[in-house]
Amino acid sequence: MNRIDQLFQNKQKDILSIYFPAGYPKLEDTLPTLQLLQDKGVDLVEIGIPFSDPLADGPVIQTAAKQALDNGMTLQLLFDQLQDARKSITMPLILMGYWNTVYKFGIDAFLAECQKVGIDGVILPDLPLEEYKAKFEAAGVHNVLLVTPQTTDKRLGTIEKAASGFLYMVSTASTTGGALQASKEREDYFKKIAALDIPSLIGFGIHDKASFQHAASFSNGAIIGTAFIKALENGNASEFLESLQ
Repeated sequence: MNRIDQLFQNKQKDILSIYFPAGYPKLEDTLPTLQLLQDKGVDLVEIGIPFSDPLADGPVIQTAAKQALDNGMTLQLLFDQLQDARKSITMPLILMGYWNTVYKFGIDAFLAECQKVGIDGVILPDLPLEEYKAKFEAAGVHNVLLVTPQTTDKRLGTIEKAASGFLYMVSTASTTGGALQASKEREDYFKKIAALDIPSLIGFGIHDKASFQHAASFSNGAIIGTAFIKALENGNASEFLESLQ
């Protein structure tokens, strides 16, 4: 069974997912960061594939992605770094990036490498909905889809049918890194997605224990990215993760 499926089968609430870009702050930091996240009890990790034009990301993630690229990070190098990861890392791993990087690499080669190193899912926000669905299924790799407050009910029905693993519930129409503002409209949106027949995690604006708990009360859990990247930059990643407990 895919590790993502196992996770949601064994734990229905308060799932903590952390995002960080591969090769940040230093090129060789990918595996040590994964080990730290596992040691601190994180449930799921989204490893960012650094890209030069990350449209959905705010300034912190954009800067971190540029730093990783400047360090020399590439998709092939990331797969090389993950070659032995499964000797010690047991939590589900997702690669998150943009379609252009995967397209250049080649979808078949990409999925073969994902299988080889033990990647459980991918998030490619700009990949067309049904594109390569059969290839992802054949590889046993979940193609995790995103929904936003602007997703129409008709589109939502299509996404629900095509969804795999879980839904990434974007909390806001803005880029990553902003604060999660409570509102009845937003909470109605959260409740609508939570009522679907697939698990969901809320991302964008989750930055501390309080915002995590608030988001997790409307879903299976939440995703923290920008705040963790700031902690990596400041050298207090371990303390930040402990503050979420």
